[in-house]
Amino acid sequence: MSVPADGGKKRGSLSQGLEALLSEHIFEGRLRGGEKLPTEAALMLEHGVSRTVVREAMSRLQAAGMVETRHGIGTFVRGSALSLGAFIDPTTIGIIIDSLAIMEFRIGLEVEAAGLTAQRRTPDHLSELRALLDQLGQPAVSVNDRAALDFQFHLSIAQATGNHYIANTLRNLGVVIIPRSRLDSARLFHDEPLHYEQRMLSEHEQIYEAILNQDPECARAAMRLHLHDSREHLHQVHEELEGG
Repeated sequence: MSVPADGGKKRGSLSQGLEALLSEHIFEGRLRGGEKLPTEAALMLEHGVSRTVVREAMSRLQAAGMVETRHGIGTFVRGSALSLGAFIDPTTIGIIIDSLAIMEFRIGLEVEAAGLTAQRRTPDHLSELRALLDQLGQPAVSVNDRAALDFQFHLSIAQATGNHYIANTLRNLGVVIIPRSRLDSARLFHDEPLHYEQRMLSEHEQIYEAILNQDPECARAAMRLHLHDSREHLHQVHEELEGG
């Protein structure tokens, strides 16, 4: 797994991508506490990025308390006994609070949208939703692309209602309504990344099946469960951080 090459992309997004990748390796145990990270030159070569990108990613990891630099020796993964709160900065806490508010709003809007779409969907709507789910199921899809596909799935359901107020509201909110577009949701929810993605896909599949079967009540229930679960996870993380 590697981050994309520098060509034409913003340096900030590249450094965030490298930071996310290394964070994932740390939390999955592929990089263990006390282990030395590859050198700047090795990371540049492996991921096809500039020295500046690598240094920005390292700075982010240091600020999050995940690594420490020992001058003249190298950068090392910090011990795994650190609490979750040690990895969270005030900006992230603010995003969690904002994501909770968005999720509460979405429950009111999208549960009814799912029911309406189950009644009004066309073969074209079903084809579009199926194609999005198939793409989401591909393991090679990047974190950013996965968030974009997730948002498009929910937007497509809103559009299929035929109610432009519902569709425009969701479109205007944009991809920020998807928690994983702004947060490392799997890590915050104490879940393995692969298991988290499988759970998200399964919940989306349940929504799709209800729409396919033209079952409005089942569609509402599946959407409510999907959004409510995410809201509860965010709430638990917020409580944990507040308690810490």
